[in-house]
Amino acid sequence: MTFVFEGLEIPDVILVKATAHPDPRGFFMEAYKLSAYAAYGIPERFIQDNISHSTRDVLRGLHYQLRPKAQGKLISVIRGAIFDVAVDIRRGSPTYGRWVGLRISAEDHMLLYVPVGFAHGFLVLSDQADVAYKVTAEYAPEADRGIVWNDPGLGIDWPIHNPILSPKDAVLPMLSQAENDFVYQGLSGR
Repeated sequence: MTFVFEGLEIPDVILVKATAHPDPRGFFMEAYKLSAYAAYGIPERFIQDNISHSTRDVLRGLHYQLRPKAQGKLISVIRGAIFDVAVDIRRGSPTYGRWVGLRISAEDHMLLYVPVGFAHGFLVLSDQADVAYKVTAEYAPEADRGIVWNDPGLGIDWPIHNPILSPKDAVLPMLSQAENDFVYQGLSGR
């Protein structure tokens, strides 16, 4: 099988282990195949691809978009390494306000699926990192929202204490004050 899917501590956030096929030239890997993802219960169609380039200690996030422009995301690292975080912001969820975080890198061939209803962010652990991610809705500035990275109510255990932030990310609200229209609808059915 090309992919191994692994549910994390928050059941709807999925670690995807892709199979790389190396040869003397490098490797080939499928990162996404609709039929394989749908068979596991991830039926989203991704409609926009994004790439970000960052340097060590840059933290991007925690971001999300309001409905109807809410985004599910499929994150992969094509150079370097990151600490990737997803926070459940679905009101009524048994894991509301909890987070899951893990290190993913270009070398480990892992991807992270973050569904709608989660805030997402990452911290760059390597000198440079290129992160590619697919999203289920186009970027909509009017729907763009976020939560401050160091919200004490979340208690995220980031690997550093003084990241490099954008001016926008530095002044994001705490989850308790953030505009949020997500309501828990039960597990996605996997």
